[in-house]
Amino acid sequence: MVQRLTYRKRHNYATKSNQHRVVKTPGGKLVYQTTKKRASGPKCPVTGKRIQGISHLRPAEYKRSRLSRNRRTVNRAYGGVLSAGAVRESYSHKMF
Repeated sequence: MVQRLTYRKRHNYATKSNQHRVVKTPGGKLVYQTTKKRASGPKCPVTGKRIQGISHLRPAEYKRSRLSRNRRTVNRAYGGVLSAGAVRESYSHKMF
């Protein structure tokens, strides 16, 4: 026989925010473990490309206490906000 499982949290509808996976505990029981949604990571508002060098996390996990500064930003002007190409383009417009 297969062990029956019941959801331990939320509702029993298979929505994107209610995904689970089956995990075997050290005691040999099967339980549901709630999985987090995949994070797409920050995008540049000018070019629309993903910003390189920054962890792909859910928005709440970018808070100060959870992530060190070097994982949140990139060491350049507008680091972590604009992509390198957008910064280069904006500087070339300012110069000429």
